[in-house]
Amino acid sequence: MVEATSNLTPSQRYAASALFAIALNQAQISQSKPLGIPATGSTGEPISSDSDPISDEADLWVHEVSGLLRPVLRCLQIDSSAWHGLEEIAASTQAKDHIGAFIKLLSEDVSDGDDDSSEMVEKETALAKAADAMDQNIRSSSLSVESKMEKHVEFENECRDKYSVPEAQSGAEVKETESHGEGEIRDGGHNLGIVEHEKPVGEVALLSHERKINVLYELLSACLADKHEENEICTRRRKGYDARHHVALRLLATWFDFQWIKMEAVETMSACSAMALQKSSGNKEEESLSPNSEWAKWKRGGIVGAAALTGGTLMAITGGLAAPAIAAGFGALAPTLGTIVPVIGASGFAAAAEAAGTVAGSVAVAASFGAAGAGLTGTKMARRTGDIEEFEFKAIGENHNQGRLAVEILVAGFVLKEEDFVKPWEGLTSNLERYTVQWESENIIAVSTAIQDWLTSRVAMELMRQGAMRTVLNSLLAAMVWPATILVAADFIDSRWSIAIDRSDKAGKLLAEALRKGLQGNRPVTLVGFSLGARVVFKCLQTLAETEKNAEIVERVVLLGAPISIKNENWRDVRKMVAGRFINVYATNDWTLGVAFRASLLSQGLAGIQPVCIPGIEDVDVTDMVEGHSSYLWKTQQILERLELDNSYPVLRNTL
Repeated sequence: MVEATSNLTPSQRYAASALFAIALNQAQISQSKPLGIPATGSTGEPISSDSDPISDEADLWVHEVSGLLRPVLRCLQIDSSAWHGLEEIAASTQAKDHIGAFIKLLSEDVSDGDDDSSEMVEKETALAKAADAMDQNIRSSSLSVESKMEKHVEFENECRDKYSVPEAQSGAEVKETESHGEGEIRDGGHNLGIVEHEKPVGEVALLSHERKINVLYELLSACLADKHEENEICTRRRKGYDARHHVALRLLATWFDFQWIKMEAVETMSACSAMALQKSSGNKEEESLSPNSEWAKWKRGGIVGAAALTGGTLMAITGGLAAPAIAAGFGALAPTLGTIVPVIGASGFAAAAEAAGTVAGSVAVAASFGAAGAGLTGTKMARRTGDIEEFEFKAIGENHNQGRLAVEILVAGFVLKEEDFVKPWEGLTSNLERYTVQWESENIIAVSTAIQDWLTSRVAMELMRQGAMRTVLNSLLAAMVWPATILVAADFIDSRWSIAIDRSDKAGKLLAEALRKGLQGNRPVTLVGFSLGARVVFKCLQTLAETEKNAEIVERVVLLGAPISIKNENWRDVRKMVAGRFINVYATNDWTLGVAFRASLLSQGLAGIQPVCIPGIEDVDVTDMVEGHSSYLWKTQQILERLELDNSYPVLRNTL
């Protein structure tokens, strides 16, 4: 491979590296508290800038043993004598005070008298044009927001007509809880405050659009290059796009006031670059390849079915990576793009333009990043574990085979018919490559139907008419004596619920197995689940925590209406498996969940009806949006829109 060169000056590369290091450390801080609260070391004491915060904190993401920062510094050709100083700056309590100064340094241009100045400007402009073209393609290739919204409104109306019941609260009680809903967060051990999101830095106005793209593209390329030396001690287990790198870049894009969809375009450009590199390498080595080599297999006949690559974790992709317009754009820009990081050469990008849209080209980029979407599609894992009869990934949305370097897995847990595993997610506007899990449909439909049947029974309707369910829920939480009518309901649901809980725990282990084996490719994963699906996600993270040392795989998690005990589960260990935001969505009027979960001691707390109050986990009250547990089936989309997942991190502004 040709050694990568940079379109940034040495001082600009140093500034970019420093900003990335600070973002990496700030991202880790958010795992245990909202940004804006002083960082602490493993002892709980604030890290002092007067000491060496790195040497005794091997768990820090900016520590050399993490394998996250130093390979990036090496790729950006930062002198090794400066590495430790950058790590110290990033880990200090004053780190964010330096952001503005580094942005100023980054904004400085090469002197006009420099012979390289015009060439660097030309390359920077070419890169920005390519990124903007990719951004436009992503926007135009997606189904219209209006079309998706119409489809979801139709689904919501259908569900309301069939399943909606007036559950726990009167209108007055709902209004009372609204002030405790949107915009508030209780983070374990901290006072109640108002959530604000991390904002752009003032000095960012000094950066041109072209410079932002250039910096983010080079940092991303450095993350993906993984220049790790064999003799280095490193806790990372996998190559590829680490979830912790992804959250750091997300935070850095926020400071740059750079829309995340544009960063997704930059990611797709990197995928195209990898495809070009693979294509170029293939052309050079084609004559020397043995008949059994991987590239020869891809070339021979253009494989469309399952491809045979290591461990069965990568399959041939049946569609093209980039639309013809983007392929043509890369071909036209080949003379300048060919000299931009990573260095491929004009002929390499010309080959990329020619290969774009072909199966072989798509498989090439899959090999480069482990972006093996088809490794999840249709994967059936149930037979590997006793008692689980069904566990299958299904592709949804239009973002497959498009070079997306992040994945979203969605798990429904209250379903009344098979299509409910998919329909709640179809209206989401997301640029991620998305999959839903269809699991144990017979058992999940059975317990959901049992709950719904009781909700529409004469006894339940009378209790709801009398407004008695608020008292019932309070009694459940206080471990008081249950009314006889509720005991009958619980007995009616109990057997099916116990089976569903058991299956969800085992399904969570299967999901963890899939992620550990890299069926999603070595790409950051967002996990979202509601009802029993939230428990699947939680148990997946719990299983990962048993073997994984850090948050390499999972970037973000959202649990909605989760049937998970608060005090009886290892929430802090689970939180460590998530690199970015971890959100618990609850509704205080969800008495149905309280009744169904009675087999566990509700006095130990229940995540779906109250805040978990664990450091680093956002608790979001949606009582004003949720009529009862079944409404997660059609309200999840609106709740996710409220959460603004593409905002980097919440910042807690104390109101006292």
